[in-house]
Amino acid sequence: MPARKKFYVTTPIYYVNDKPHIGHAYTTIVADVLTRFHRLRGDATFFLTGTDEHGQKVQQAAERTGISPQAHCDQMVEHFRQAWEKLNIKYDYFIRTTDKEHQKAVQSALDELYAKGEIYLAEYGGYYCVGCERFYTRKELVEGKCPQHLQAPDYIKEKNYFFRMGKYQEWLIEYIHQHPEFIQPESRRNEVLGFLKNPLGDLCISRPKSRLQWGIELPFDPDYVTYVWFDALLNYITAVGYKQQQENFTRWWPADYHLIGKDIVTTHCVYWPTMLKALGLPLPRTILAHGWWLVAETKMSKSLQNIIKPLDLVDTYGVDAVRYFLMRDMILGQDANFSLDSFIKRYNSELANDLGNLVSRIGTLIIKNFPTIPEPSSPSETERKIEQSATALPDTVMQFIDAMRLSDALEAVISFVRELNRYMEQRQPWHLVKTDRTVAGTVLYTALEGLRITAQLLQPVMPSKMKELLDKIPVTEADNPFNWGKCKSGVPLTTLPILFPRIENQTSTTKAPVMTPEIPSPEQISITDFGKIKLVTAKIITAESIPNANKLLKLQVDTGTEKRQIVAGIAEYFQPENLVGKTIILVANLQPAQIRGIRSEGMLLAAKKDGRLTLLTTLDDLGPGAAIS
Repeated sequence: MPARKKFYVTTPIYYVNDKPHIGHAYTTIVADVLTRFHRLRGDATFFLTGTDEHGQKVQQAAERTGISPQAHCDQMVEHFRQAWEKLNIKYDYFIRTTDKEHQKAVQSALDELYAKGEIYLAEYGGYYCVGCERFYTRKELVEGKCPQHLQAPDYIKEKNYFFRMGKYQEWLIEYIHQHPEFIQPESRRNEVLGFLKNPLGDLCISRPKSRLQWGIELPFDPDYVTYVWFDALLNYITAVGYKQQQENFTRWWPADYHLIGKDIVTTHCVYWPTMLKALGLPLPRTILAHGWWLVAETKMSKSLQNIIKPLDLVDTYGVDAVRYFLMRDMILGQDANFSLDSFIKRYNSELANDLGNLVSRIGTLIIKNFPTIPEPSSPSETERKIEQSATALPDTVMQFIDAMRLSDALEAVISFVRELNRYMEQRQPWHLVKTDRTVAGTVLYTALEGLRITAQLLQPVMPSKMKELLDKIPVTEADNPFNWGKCKSGVPLTTLPILFPRIENQTSTTKAPVMTPEIPSPEQISITDFGKIKLVTAKIITAESIPNANKLLKLQVDTGTEKRQIVAGIAEYFQPENLVGKTIILVANLQPAQIRGIRSEGMLLAAKKDGRLTLLTTLDDLGPGAAIS
């Protein structure tokens, strides 16, 4: 596994107008997995992610909630930080476009381009989509609507500053032809070349403060702020020291991979390279646009209510299983369909059966029949084949990683796991221990060593579970974790963990043991059933104890349209006087009930863990009567 000098990978910086969904999670996990593989090989790595926090959508969202744009960003960014922590994503730097260092570097770049004559002032009229935060020409609209958001944009005519992007059109076309690795996959490269067959035109890179206040001020005109994309794209260089730390910048730039979704190809493959060319900077080696995760062949959207929330999957099935599925089931560059049934089938087949059973079988046989890890004796041709497969596997996997074929890399590892299972069936060490303990010990040592190398190669994808397994296997010290024979003989082996208990698939025709409590199997309801529940915000007006009821409190709440009385079993956790004025989430259409002779008209939502109870509420105080959807 020869090491490179460095590996610099980026995700898009995510817009803070919503919480992370599976698309955000997928891109960021891919970057994390790639970084871990390169680090495993010994490469110097830098993994960048972050948030895009300027623009009209942020300003409007802040106005709706009555807080400042900065306060809105500070709240929303925590959703991404917490999600990446829960998904075991270990980035090197999390950039925010509201960071002062980034803003200074952006202004410095703008000053340089303005001084070069690359930016000029002109009047312009165009169709402006707030969702995209960009102008469209009439030809670019689809039946008069934005091609991304399918809504009619506003026609705006105003003076703005423009970047002379059009002058670089022929250069960019030639560069793409001469560097086929620059835009991947080929379908996206052809898409960009098709786009460049039409006149490119110049790029509006400002917004007047009369229309937009929330942005980086142009250093040469205080009446304007920077267009959000001209601000956001520069994060890839400002994060590694552009205009501020030249030595660090020289070390990492250009990036090896920009990972993006296919919906932002134009900005990254047209705007960004022309900006870099104008600044006299080298281009990233590869911009890789992956596909979308679909549900029933349909792109996820709020309006269709088919958004998959990655943290919900993690809570139910575990973070490593989710990471494995996402890397295994999407071929980079293509769309992939998500269904719970396909997730469970993949989990049971490869994680519970192939890998899980192998771990259980090896561990049980060694612990039951040998006081310590057995010493291998003279290997047969069968053992030598396993050793050859195991020692060749790391290079095979890294070749797939270098080619951005993550699914194939995992297929290679799982194929070796199946080879180990076949080896165990062929050699049958459970019988050999009765007739030839020396050979049985050699077989089990070989299997354990193959399992150890497997775990090393799966660790970038499933870091928690594989560390749990590797921590149980005693090893001798060595520089290369893939050298054969690192398992330490003569040392007791403790019980290997049950990594992936089988999930009982409700739709499966095969019988399976009930899932253990480690991975609870939820009772599923339809979206129609869920839609019957009416959740609203409500404000507590009064709270009082109920005589002879130590666990109950009587609350009067304001739902925005009426006053209600509810009885809640929260007296052990809250003093009545501390509840007045708090906003809660109320199940508003629950059938009224009599509790200790007191009428209760609804139920509040709360979460309990480790003896603590928290009332559920909203991130922002929306007041009573807001619908929860």
